Amino acid sequence: MGLCFSSAASVNQSPSSTSQISSVAVSQTTTTTTTTTNTTSSSGSSTVSGNSRFSAASGSDEGIPNPAGQMLPHPNLRVFSFSELKAATRNFRNDTVLGEGGFGKVYKGWLDDKFSGKPGSGSVIAVKKLNSESMQGFQEWQSEVNFLGRLSHPNLVKLLGYGWEDKELLLVYEFMQKGSLENHLFGRGSAVQPLPWDIRLKILIGAARGLAFLHASDRKVIYRDFKASNILLDGSYHAKISDFGLAKMGPTASKSHVSTQVMGTYGYAAPEYVATGHLYVKSDVYGFGVVLVEMLTGLRALDTNRPSGQHSLVEWIKPHLSDRRKLKNIMDSRLEGRYPSRSALHIAHLALNCLENEPKNRPPMQEIVETLERIDSANERPRERRVHSSHHSANRSGQQPLQYRSPLHPRQDVNRAYPLPPRI
Repeated sequence: MGLCFSSAASVNQSPSSTSQISSVAVSQTTTTTTTTTNTTSSSGSSTVSGNSRFSAASGSDEGIPNPAGQMLPHPNLRVFSFSELKAATRNFRNDTVLGEGGFGKVYKGWLDDKFSGKPGSGSVIAVKKLNSESMQGFQEWQSEVNFLGRLSHPNLVKLLGYGWEDKELLLVYEFMQKGSLENHLFGRGSAVQPLPWDIRLKILIGAARGLAFLHASDRKVIYRDFKASNILLDGSYHAKISDFGLAKMGPTASKSHVSTQVMGTYGYAAPEYVATGHLYVKSDVYGFGVVLVEMLTGLRALDTNRPSGQHSLVEWIKPHLSDRRKLKNIMDSRLEGRYPSRSALHIAHLALNCLENEPKNRPPMQEIVETLERIDSANERPRERRVHSSHHSANRSGQQPLQYRSPLHPRQDVNRAYPLPPRI
């Protein structure tokens, strides 16, 4: 099912008194003016006045979600007061921090259900508190509301609502129990268990479906920051794409790309985007290919702790992906050889296709979904023989252990989203 951008959601106010960000038809443009924030709140409830046109509808599910996804005409979001979210996170205490990104921290919270009549009833939520002093932080907050507030799909994280009072910018999401894919692939400790092959394939299929949905309209949504830390997992390892702060509307029918400031994450950004600032829909496909390689090897896309010549995972591993014997030597040692070699080779070949230098040579996301589903339906029995890989023990020893973090933008020193080097 495609997306229909028939109606605009606008933010006509700013957290400061001297700037204004206006969003028209979910585009992102910046102007400067003088305005006053008219957001008011009372105990136990929130209202929005002034020029904001966000819906204050409840973020709760109504019936079974459409498996094909849909685009809502307006953001269907609940408006939270700052006092509500302060209470939910116990005054944003440090021991409730789930993760930290470039523009704010994410806290675990408890939202009481005041209408159920049952004491203690409610739900666990994730609250992102953005840095209101940063213009980029405000733009990311706005982008999340305009995109994720209107997108509904089983493989996209559900945005329940937002808060906006004075300089406080907050976003409220569903809580994802298993945290990020990044933690499961690269984390250490008793709380993080290695992912078996069938779960890895399940996660890949779910994430691919989410990206395919974004690309399925005439005016496509380019996610722009696809990486392991932005793939979140629920209690059943159901994958959902999170963090739409860098999402961008795709090109019009007459153009092949959009030109924009180069933003993204080292190791995942497509080469044509880094070199020229030209953003294609299939720039997302390149990022998906990087995650495929991470899933096969259990190694980070970029790690300066590895020996010289191996810092960039794609440049190092790419020559190994087309040969079955070479592939065996670079497979994740934590799989302990329990994976179907034929399926692994098929995924390696798919990764090579996704990592093509020319965007036009990369497969569309819907084709990737179908390929992964065929690999999964083959139901090949994993091998039980243990495979030892000498490079893993050496390369993993230099990695710092990660705490179990969830759900949005886990703290990371290597793969944080930030502007890439200026283009030449």
